[in-house]
Amino acid sequence: MKKLQELFSDTLIYGISSVLARFINYLLVPLHTGVFNTAQYGVIGLVYAGIAFLNVLFTFGMESAYLRYAENRNDAPHVFKTLQAGLLLFASLLCIALYASMPWLLPILNLQPETSAIFLVMLGILWFDTLSIVPMAELRLTRRAYLFAGLKTLNVLINLALNFYLILGLGFGIEAVFLANLAGSFVMTLLVWIATADLLKGSFSKQWMKTAFEFGWPFVPSGIGFVINEMLDRFLLNNMDPANAERLYGPDTTPEDIVGIYNACYKLAVFMLLLVQMYRMAWQPFFMRHAKDGDSRELFGHAFIWYNAFSAILFIGVALFKEQIVAIAIPGTNATLIDSNYWDGLEIVPFLLLAYWFHGWYINFSSGVFIKEKTRVFYKITLLGAFITIIANLLLIPVYGMIGSAVATLLSYGAMATTLGLFSKRVMDVPYRLPESFGLMAVVAGLVFAEPWLTEALNGAVLLAKGLILVAGIVVTGLYLRKLYR
Repeated sequence: MKKLQELFSDTLIYGISSVLARFINYLLVPLHTGVFNTAQYGVIGLVYAGIAFLNVLFTFGMESAYLRYAENRNDAPHVFKTLQAGLLLFASLLCIALYASMPWLLPILNLQPETSAIFLVMLGILWFDTLSIVPMAELRLTRRAYLFAGLKTLNVLINLALNFYLILGLGFGIEAVFLANLAGSFVMTLLVWIATADLLKGSFSKQWMKTAFEFGWPFVPSGIGFVINEMLDRFLLNNMDPANAERLYGPDTTPEDIVGIYNACYKLAVFMLLLVQMYRMAWQPFFMRHAKDGDSRELFGHAFIWYNAFSAILFIGVALFKEQIVAIAIPGTNATLIDSNYWDGLEIVPFLLLAYWFHGWYINFSSGVFIKEKTRVFYKITLLGAFITIIANLLLIPVYGMIGSAVATLLSYGAMATTLGLFSKRVMDVPYRLPESFGLMAVVAGLVFAEPWLTEALNGAVLLAKGLILVAGIVVTGLYLRKLYR
């Protein structure tokens, strides 16, 4: 249990910074949804989707490669300098190539020639974020979690302050969103360079570059597959038949409006994504430190069980009270957490929460594959997920609109997690107790989706129905833990 406490402690530190960062960043949602119309907010979603796609190419799996090979502290300076130099050259060349391709790329992001400056700012964000990835990985690897958390929080505070100043103070349009992001990325990158500058005393090594490339390249198709699962739905919704948009969501509703609504309501799924991401930050260095322990298999299995328990409670809370969450009033204003013009998309939230719950499974299952250096399986599985995402979106969007995209995401993440789990069991037999874990997910999901029928049975007592389901979910989660730990 002491080792699990170490994992929980690191997760909590990363979590506090991530929660704080996300909470601060969430203050931008009422600002953006209150100031920009749904079509403009859709453009913001598309540009950030583009950043997510390109970020995979820019970083080229070097974060994972650094975590793998810098564990040996004698080699760390050489690995650090080699990867930083390689990323500097590669990111710069890629920015030049994208700049030359700008006329063809602007329409994909719904950008016009008069807003082309946003594209240049996007390239700046990508460049700085790429050159911070290895130094930030060094902070995680050496358990400098407080510094990591402080830099991430500072980034978000700068972003937040400049958003409010540029939009409300100077009257900027959506370009303010990206200028603020660029400023935050610049400051964070500069400071983390200073914090890790002593590692630049190492030597550039072609051998380390080759080794890192061989380890990291499978993460590129894997990352592209992941981003397709995560972001392609915005582009497909943006290209849906306008007639279907009006049929599903009413007259004068355009695909651009739907992307904006979908992007705003997607923000509620961030609660589960937050749990997954803060767990991932602690999990990767943790399982590498304990890979050779005699009890590593049981340790990893116990970590998975506790991850599921926390996920179950979070899923129930957010999925049940999504309407109440978005209606939270912002003190001193007439605004709510998400403007009411965007509430038509709330039905997507439970499906996306389940998808991210599965994504956490995928991260848990990656430990054995990572330790045994079988990383090539990652790109095969994520490309399988991408294939499911594309086909499911194409089939479901014309019929179900936003719900179709959310269900496609759930199907994709579920298939990826299950496939990796089966493969991971073959390379490292960890007792994940999958039947019980599937059962927990199925039961709590069933409770949430049964809410309308229970509310009707209770003569419309909405809060009573939600309260009963919440209590039932907590009891079921407790029984799950009791059964697997008795």
